[in-house]
Amino acid sequence: MNTLLSAEKLSKNFGSVTAVANVTLTINSGEIVAIMGRSGSGKTTTMHLLAGLETPSGGQVVYQGQNIAGLDEDALALWRRDNIGLIFQAFHLIPTLSALENVAFPLYPAGIPAAERRQRAAERLAQVGLADRADHRPSRLSGGEQQRVAIARALINNPGLILADEPTGNLDSQTGQEILALFQRLRQEAGVSFVIVTHDDEVAATADRVIRMKDGEIMNSE
Repeated sequence: MNTLLSAEKLSKNFGSVTAVANVTLTINSGEIVAIMGRSGSGKTTTMHLLAGLETPSGGQVVYQGQNIAGLDEDALALWRRDNIGLIFQAFHLIPTLSALENVAFPLYPAGIPAAERRQRAAERLAQVGLADRADHRPSRLSGGEQQRVAIARALINNPGLILADEPTGNLDSQTGQEILALFQRLRQEAGVSFVIVTHDDEVAATADRVIRMKDGEIMNSE
């Protein structure tokens, strides 16, 4: 497999508190990796470092040969837009926008014409099985449908890597399984890699590899 992203001796301190310490890992193209650990283990901070949402106190993150740890905020924002999709437990949809408008939202800063934005967003909604919900606002969607909209939004710029923080945490077990099956299908169809932060063994069981963290450090990788 080709290495898509690697982190070497990554650390993050918040004042006197060490949230992540000496984390070294690789993510390969087309791979699904779960990062597991209890609350406070450093798994979410590690995800934020991989996404460039936090600046590391030490170490580096390399994506397709580029060290993103040295980029300024504007350059990081462009890098994320072009390479990374983010999915969160709480969906983070804009309540006043339709599903289609939520999916298209990341395209606005790029100055893409309205017709193209709508077409690309419609294609992504169809990809996650929500073509018939395009005009619905989040309040008219179930939790599973809202998460599918969030996934479609994460896919809008054709990322190579999607980082998902507890993506099934607010869903019932059946809907959660449907979301995980969708991840597998997207990996097969588009070659997208996934890093899934979770505390759920059933979620981790669907991954190719499981990285377990404790007290900010990687304990083992299976």
